[in-house]
Amino acid sequence: MLTYPEIDPVAVAIGPLKVHWYGLMYLAGFIAAWWLALRRAAKPWTPLVKSEVEDLILYCAIGVVAGGRLGYMFFYNFPQLVEEPLSLLRVWEGGMSFHGGLVGVMLATAIYARKIGTTFPDLIDFVAPLVPIGLGLGRLGNFIGQELWGRPTDGPWGMVFPRDPQMLARHPSQLYQAFLEGLVLFAALWWFSRKPRPRLAVGGLFLLLYGIFRFAVEFVREPDGHIGFDLFGWMTRGQLLSLPMIVAGIALMVWSYRTQPTPDENSDHKPAQQAKGGA
Repeated sequence: MLTYPEIDPVAVAIGPLKVHWYGLMYLAGFIAAWWLALRRAAKPWTPLVKSEVEDLILYCAIGVVAGGRLGYMFFYNFPQLVEEPLSLLRVWEGGMSFHGGLVGVMLATAIYARKIGTTFPDLIDFVAPLVPIGLGLGRLGNFIGQELWGRPTDGPWGMVFPRDPQMLARHPSQLYQAFLEGLVLFAALWWFSRKPRPRLAVGGLFLLLYGIFRFAVEFVREPDGHIGFDLFGWMTRGQLLSLPMIVAGIALMVWSYRTQPTPDENSDHKPAQQAKGGA
C-alpha cells in the first residue's frame, strides 16, 4: 500500500486569507496555456496572432470558471440549485465540472472568434491542445485536496486518504486522471496539431480521447455519494456525460477527413489586418 504524502491543501495562509493549492493549479494551467499559445501563434497557419493570445486566455478562463461552476450545480447538484439559487455563487465551498467548463470554453471561444474575425472551428482547433496541461494540474489539485478519490482496492497501489472517514485503501484515481487527461492527452494533441490538419480534426480528437480516458477512469473512481450510479447499476454520471463526447469526437474526425481540405503548412490563414499588426 502506498503512503499518502500529507500535503496541506492550503499553500499560503496570511491571516484569514488562504490560498489553496487547487487555485494555484488553475493559475498554473492558465499560464501554461498562455505560453503554449504564444508558441503556436507564431505559425503562419494559425487563426490568430501573438497580440491576441492574452485576451483569448482571459476569455477561456472566464468560460472555465463560469461554465465549470454552472455545470457542477446543474449536472451534480441540481436540487440544491433549485432550493438555493445563490449557492451557485458559493464557489469557496468547492464544486467544478469539467463538462460544464468545456461548454463554457466553447462559448467563450465562439465569442472571441467573432471578435477577431476568425471562425469558431479554426479557433477551437487552436485552443484544444492548450487545455490538457490545466486538466492534469487540476487533478493534482484534487489529489492534494483529498477529493474525488477512487474506489477501494486490494492492489499495492492503494492509498489511504487521511480525510476518508472509512480509512480504506483506495485507487489514487486523481493521479490516473492527471496522467491520462493531462500528460497523455497533451502529448497526443500537441503532436497531432504540430502541423495543419483538416478543420475540427484536432477538436474531434480532443473530445474522443478525453471521453475515452474519463470513461475508463470512472470505473475506479468513487461515484459522488449523493448520486451513486445512473444506469445499469454501474454507469456513473461522469461516464454518462462522457459518452456524447466519444460519439461527437468520432463523428467530427470522420466528417473532417471526408469533407475538409488539409491546409498548406506554409499558408497564412490570419486575416490581413491581423497579420500586419502581429507581434
